[in-house]
Amino acid sequence: MRIDAHNAEPYSDETFGHQLSTFLFLLFISFSSLINLTQAQDIHFSQIDVNPVIYNPAYAGFFDGGTRFGVAYRNQWASVSRAFQTVAATAECAILRRRYYRDGLSVGVMLYNDRAGTLQYGTTAGNIILSYFKALGNQGNNFISLAVQGGGGQAGFNTAGIDMDDPSDMIQNTSATFATLSAGAAWFYQPVDDLYFKIALAGHNLNRPNVSYSSMSDAFIERRLNGYLRAEYRAWSNISLLPLAAAMLQKNYRETMLGCDVKWYVSESTGNNISFSGGIHYRWRDAALVELIAEWKSFTFALTYDANISKLTPASKSIGSFEIGIVYRTNSEKRVKRRALPCPVM
Repeated sequence: MRIDAHNAEPYSDETFGHQLSTFLFLLFISFSSLINLTQAQDIHFSQIDVNPVIYNPAYAGFFDGGTRFGVAYRNQWASVSRAFQTVAATAECAILRRRYYRDGLSVGVMLYNDRAGTLQYGTTAGNIILSYFKALGNQGNNFISLAVQGGGGQAGFNTAGIDMDDPSDMIQNTSATFATLSAGAAWFYQPVDDLYFKIALAGHNLNRPNVSYSSMSDAFIERRLNGYLRAEYRAWSNISLLPLAAAMLQKNYRETMLGCDVKWYVSESTGNNISFSGGIHYRWRDAALVELIAEWKSFTFALTYDANISKLTPASKSIGSFEIGIVYRTNSEKRVKRRALPCPVM
């Protein structure tokens, strides 16, 4: 969407105060939903676009609206005893948008819990995000967002079910605390009405946090680099094609994913945005993914299934992962005339 910069206006103090109070209230609920979970290393979700701030902190506040809240749940390899289970909750709020929306600041919070195995090994962590977006030029079709993310957590496991022949074999500690630092950048460009591009890059664990359970050794969470490219082309009046390419590198581990979605816009009127989309993605030598997404006004609902096709197929019996995502977004008080495709900020 290309905006008319002369008609765009910043949020009023009353609007900002209402959105901030809503943000703090729902943030408290999100935190309460996770605080009772047990306490893995880096979390992994397949739904990159549904709640993109999980994938890259630069997407905090980089959307059309005032606040955004999301919950994601993933159950991996259900055929294996005590399968991997991951849950995450996010909240984002625009705290400043300058005149004509040409730049602004946003804050975000991400909380997650990951656990697996009979030892219930896992991680509970939280991160705070500060992001800044800037319009490149006066056309309203070119934006960049930069962000830093910092936080900490605790990794641990439960030894209650372990029988040791020699009590001296017991591990010194069953938990370890850590701090982590991440950064990200995202770019949006819409050269014509019916086409846009999104490119994003993020670095996680930049400080290589140590989660060793022994003072005699180190166990670092290695730096992780994410890359992402998405395009949307309005092929017909209400049908879009959305090709996707994503890659992840973490020391000796590499992951590449390619795919494409088809999106049907049912309604695009203000306050009544309705669309349905679905697609097939392929994670190289690992999994084939099917994704279904429904956007209903302020809500987004997503369901993804990963069919395992890796060397672990015999153990997993080809049963992969189910992933559910729910996102709620408050709309901007000021609405502007839309182009053929929506931009991420206005």
